[in-house]
Amino acid sequence: MQKVFGRPEALADVPTHYCPGCTHGIIHRLIAEVIDELGVRERTVGISPVGCAVLAYDYFNCDFVEASHGRAPAVATGIKRASPNSVVFTYQGDGDLASIGAGEIVHAASRGERITVIFVNNAIYGMTGGQMAPTTLPGQKTTTSPRGRDPEVAGHPIRVCELLSSLSGAAYIARVSVTSPANVAKARRAVKKAFETQLEGRGFSLVEFLSTCPTNWGMTPVEALKWVDDKMAVYYPLGEYTRVPEVG
Repeated sequence: MQKVFGRPEALADVPTHYCPGCTHGIIHRLIAEVIDELGVRERTVGISPVGCAVLAYDYFNCDFVEASHGRAPAVATGIKRASPNSVVFTYQGDGDLASIGAGEIVHAASRGERITVIFVNNAIYGMTGGQMAPTTLPGQKTTTSPRGRDPEVAGHPIRVCELLSSLSGAAYIARVSVTSPANVAKARRAVKKAFETQLEGRGFSLVEFLSTCPTNWGMTPVEALKWVDDKMAVYYPLGEYTRVPEVG
């Protein structure tokens, strides 16, 4: 009998620590499938900083390095420059990448570092108690914005894809979600393009995932998926973002 579906070789067979309804597991699988398809597992190095993905090294059958909060792009830069044949990716949340790590990600993209960034945006600090994040939507309630985010006080949410796509070193930028089978398929294609961008030496690549956090949002998993479609995807439009041509 022919086997038509199974666990990717790059994905470890271990129990998950993620909350029920969290979409980190789907994202993990997509990355693992792409690593297997491209045949690069033995030379892949992942970097996970602080956040919900702090234990990502438990889930991937490839080399992994732990980074300080927000510093994954710097660690990835060092590894890629020291070992150019390695396939290097970071796996970062919005509190990590868009807050304490904002400077790191902007300059890595600006330099055109040949790394791939997987950016998981669930509009909240998931691991540390549901505080307001740089990507929290206007009016969204969190533990530190119980009346809803007020842009006049806390500023506006940061659109990472739009920001980084303005930099000449960014070769491939995309925003996806995993709220439906069709969106999962599109997300997988984006992840593959991002890794291919690195393999072809074309520069920096990033895929932003609009992800759920049912626990901190106070929703059921089904409600959380609908909220991503109805609210997050309106403020953060899905799609590929074209690099601005370099002048001169």
